[in-house]
Amino acid sequence: MKKVKIAAGLAHVDYGHIADVVKEVSDAGADYIHCDAADMHDLKNLQLMGGHQIVEGIRPYTKKPIEVHAYFKDCDRLFVEKIAAAGADMLILPAEHFLGAPLAYMMKYCRDYDMKFGLTVGCFTPVSFVKEAIYYLDRLHLVIHGVNNDEWLWRESAIEMIREARQLINERNPNCELCVDGGIRNHNLEALLKEDIDVMVASTNIFGHKDGISAGVHDFRAALDQAEQNVKAEVEAETA
Repeated sequence: MKKVKIAAGLAHVDYGHIADVVKEVSDAGADYIHCDAADMHDLKNLQLMGGHQIVEGIRPYTKKPIEVHAYFKDCDRLFVEKIAAAGADMLILPAEHFLGAPLAYMMKYCRDYDMKFGLTVGCFTPVSFVKEAIYYLDRLHLVIHGVNNDEWLWRESAIEMIREARQLINERNPNCELCVDGGIRNHNLEALLKEDIDVMVASTNIFGHKDGISAGVHDFRAALDQAEQNVKAEVEAETA
């Protein structure tokens, strides 16, 4: 099995020491730095978390790719220009809000500034939203958190969505990364890994670890490795 990449989600960290946080999580082995950003329509408490000021502030402290996961209804060239100048490597926009010509423009702007581009399929949004755009994506980002539990763990109905997304990628753009985001914990990885995922966003299990950030990354990687071994053994047993 391929090694799943870890995107360290900065949703719940100490922003008073954000540079130190990013350096530690990078040194500990995270593959991507994942910043959320929002406008006044979606996730109103996150306006600054992925803006160019944050990217500019953390860029000197990590060599890892920085991805800006935006929860926007509108986005313009100026935002792309600013985060690109600050050092962002990828912009991920919500498929629900960017269809037709606006999506084409945003893709072009990102290419103009040598940034990768992804789309998010949000909670309960159908994968069909990206069936045409998938040819041009570097990342298909699936939000899989649940809605009926206290921990917001990933919802079981997301498995079918992941399978549909993987089939779409395999058929139309095998170079596109498939990423899952939401409710991912060290104890609930195996069912997800069976679906051939490329990237997982981890936040609580890294930044909420009782022994600190480095321990959180190391424990998550160990849990991923063990889950991958378990899935591989299960597949081999079924085909024996």
